[in-house]
Amino acid sequence: MNESSPLRDDLLETLRQFDTPTICNVIELFDVRPRTSGYMDQRIKAHFPELPPMVGYASTATYRSSAPPQGADVYDAMEKQLSVLQERSGPHVIVFQDLDDPSTAATFGEVMCTSYQTFGAVGLVTSGTGRDLDQVRQIGFPVFSSGTNCSHGYCHTLHVDVPVHVGGLTVRPGDLLHGDANGVTNIPGEIAAEVARLCPEFVAAEEVVLECLRAHGPDLSRLQQARKECRRRIARLAKRLTG
Repeated sequence: MNESSPLRDDLLETLRQFDTPTICNVIELFDVRPRTSGYMDQRIKAHFPELPPMVGYASTATYRSSAPPQGADVYDAMEKQLSVLQERSGPHVIVFQDLDDPSTAATFGEVMCTSYQTFGAVGLVTSGTGRDLDQVRQIGFPVFSSGTNCSHGYCHTLHVDVPVHVGGLTVRPGDLLHGDANGVTNIPGEIAAEVARLCPEFVAAEEVVLECLRAHGPDLSRLQQARKECRRRIARLAKRLTG
């Protein structure tokens, strides 16, 4: 599991107040990874984009549904995963790598999502597909996948609490994830607290430009001034991070 200390509840709540693109923008200020890494690609989409941002620690598993399992079915393995959730600080995001490519059947449905939610999960991400979307929407549980499938096939979970690959991103148990209508990113543990603290200032910097456009309309001179001030504020944030 990722060894970074869990964030305080107030910092997790701060992260929930901002959309995922803002989180990505602030992470870029730290220059801890290439700007083209650390987030899932366009294959992973939010089924309920109207829901607020999802923030939690990854609980991972691999999944297959193209052939009958050799032993326990998906629900037996799910109980093992639920026991892991009880042992660790939350909130949790369930992350499945579907080993069938393309996906043969749905990774999740109403029963699984309700079970995970009851045990402290705040969302689910899979490289595979999902079903029971009306029912899952009713419980307000964010789910992200590559699509939908009406059947569960020969669903079974192979491995729990292992690194997985979803949407081009390697997710390890305990990784801090943030997701909304725009996609899913991870937040490096060593900077997560500072990301939460800097988000309000970053949004305030961008708001300088937006307020200019709302107040003055198509005034290029004023827009240039506003953009300059926005860049100055963001540069000041970045300079603080480098000492």
